[in-house]
Amino acid sequence: MPQTMTPALWCVLIAAFIPFVFAGMAKSQGRFDNARPRAWLAGLEGWRQRAHWAQLNTFEAFPPFAAGVIIAEMTAASQPWVNALAVAFVLLRLGYGFAYVVDRPTLRSLVWTGAFACTVGLFLVAAFTSA
Repeated sequence: MPQTMTPALWCVLIAAFIPFVFAGMAKSQGRFDNARPRAWLAGLEGWRQRAHWAQLNTFEAFPPFAAGVIIAEMTAASQPWVNALAVAFVLLRLGYGFAYVVDRPTLRSLVWTGAFACTVGLFLVAAFTSA
């Protein structure tokens, strides 16, 4: 187990905040109704609606990623691999959200697949490169 914060562990913290980037974009229309946020968000259209959807999907992708990083760190998996996969995940998830917001569904799906592969990769690195 590492004694300091590795780049991969910092990526877990960064990834935890990515949904809020897209939430902020979705809510940037002004007059956000904090008393009925779900009803207000359900009425969004266009790129703000897609930003909200990106936020939801990014929240969904976070737990398996965080678990993968933590398990890889706990098993003393190859740190360069763990770091590279974690950084790639963060960059791909940002790209995923922006592809969603600008309405590029094919690119969004490709980037989603890459980020998912990073999460799977973390578990594989933990299984096959542990000390």
